[in-house]
Amino acid sequence: MSGASSLRLESYLFTEEAMRAAREHLKPGGAFSMYNYYRESWLVDRLASTMQNAFGHKPCVDVVSTAGQQAVITAGLTPDAQRCGPEWAGAAAGTPAPTGDDRPFLYLKDSTIPSLYIITLGLILIVSLLAVRVVAGPFARMRPYADLFLLGVGFLLLETKSVTGFALLFGTTWVVNAIVFAGVLVAVLAAVEVTRRFRTPPLPVMYGVLFAGLVLAWLVPNTWLLGLPVPVRVVAAVTVAFLPIFAANVVFAKRFSESADATTSFGANLLGAMVGGCLEYLALVVGYKGLLIVAAVLYLGAFALLPRRAVA
Repeated sequence: MSGASSLRLESYLFTEEAMRAAREHLKPGGAFSMYNYYRESWLVDRLASTMQNAFGHKPCVDVVSTAGQQAVITAGLTPDAQRCGPEWAGAAAGTPAPTGDDRPFLYLKDSTIPSLYIITLGLILIVSLLAVRVVAGPFARMRPYADLFLLGVGFLLLETKSVTGFALLFGTTWVVNAIVFAGVLVAVLAAVEVTRRFRTPPLPVMYGVLFAGLVLAWLVPNTWLLGLPVPVRVVAAVTVAFLPIFAANVVFAKRFSESADATTSFGANLLGAMVGGCLEYLALVVGYKGLLIVAAVLYLGAFALLPRRAVA
């Protein structure tokens, strides 16, 4: 997988938020410096621009070797706290904007999905279409279950948002990822059991809870969560991440229980999940927070396509 979009802890070390955090830790007269073989001149300019935005003045940029773009980028707490050789001329035309925690793809120069990804995702969708067609039957039979298709798309987007959110809050270790996936599965199981054992509100009400959860996830900033003690952060992050997932699964469980053809309706939902897994790469363009808007539009479409008998 290309390093242009792979998410790891390193991705968050070169964002503007990270540079501001480094500045806040400096004592009077202190300076922050980083060096590496950056390979591309635009990458050096991008990081220098990030540091300029965070520190409020131009940093010192010393290109040690143009072979591999070995460079040292240094910024003092104030301009007086740094001494440069030749002044940095500023970012060249076409230099991409600094990265942020919402879109931490340092090595992705353009806000596009790389063609290799598009080809791979296209192949995945073709295989998914063929597999679902063989098992669930003709696609024309899935037309009454278009809302279940959109529910599947939205669910995978929410799952992706949860994984990346927890990566920023707790690190990108396999333990964190395992906890997130386990949490998603527990939320799904809980929604099924609650729907089976208790009388749940009508679907319009549950859609309202779902949209409220999406609004909450949009409004709660990661910077606020990061400032909480770890135990409190866990509770808050789980509530923000899994409330819309739980509500979405209650909606699915209630709607699926009313479907006349379980195989076809589940096939539509599964196909939607595969599409949602591919759409998560929209984060390369709109950022991870933007996925919440995409999910909200999908769930709004699912509600609009809900059969009238299910609304009552």
